[in-house]
Amino acid sequence: MIITLSWLKDHLSSSANLNKIIDKLTDIGLEVEGVKENQGELSNFKIAKVLKAEKHPNADKLKLCDVSLGDGKIIKVVCGAPNARDGLISVYAPPGSVIPKTKMKLKIAKIRGVESHGMLCSENELNISNESAGIIELKSKEKEVGKNYFKSNSEKSIDVSITPNRPDCLGVRGIARDLASAGLGKLSILKKTKIKQSFSQPIKISITKEKNQGCLSFGACYIKNIKNKQSPEWLKKKIISLGQKPISAVVDITNYVMF
Repeated sequence: MIITLSWLKDHLSSSANLNKIIDKLTDIGLEVEGVKENQGELSNFKIAKVLKAEKHPNADKLKLCDVSLGDGKIIKVVCGAPNARDGLISVYAPPGSVIPKTKMKLKIAKIRGVESHGMLCSENELNISNESAGIIELKSKEKEVGKNYFKSNSEKSIDVSITPNRPDCLGVRGIARDLASAGLGKLSILKKTKIKQSFSQPIKISITKEKNQGCLSFGACYIKNIKNKQSPEWLKKKIISLGQKPISAVVDITNYVMF
């Protein structure tokens, strides 16, 4: 079970630091197998602006882009993405960067006779999603040009070994509840949101009561007329922090609720 300190503190009101939490987890029988750097810490990848995108002089499907990191310098990048255009805010990887998807280390290279300094990245190349049709489009990020795309906040993820008799700790809130019971803070009260339902539940469910029933509760919610799409950034980052790969809103929400 992978957790992060920030996610844990969404459920646990505590001033304890990472080391204290690790010690307490060990004390209460939730063995910490390891602590590692958050996978989102890729400091080379910068938010950049495409000042100009024009047709490559020697290739019909390539574009030559003037890219800015907000420091007044212009970086020449050859890009094959169909959505590369003037004014687009995207993610730039300079020479020396290692692309997460391919593990390829970038270097200055001539592409069809024109020198390219790095590349503009798609979500697929950064292991954020399967979207590879074009480079990342960042809206309302004009003021963040030049800053790191992946927030380098030195947050670490904690790998907790959960034994078969502790399924109650196969989630962040379960671990927070255990720590609160052990005196390391107070379990936060979750805000309840009422769901407005204007249609009848079409699927009928019945539960038979049996002797020594193992399942204490059962819940269901029928959802219709949804449009699946990419998850918002906050949800993607939650999924990535646990070593998972964002897929789509429906899949990511399912994983988020499970964790």
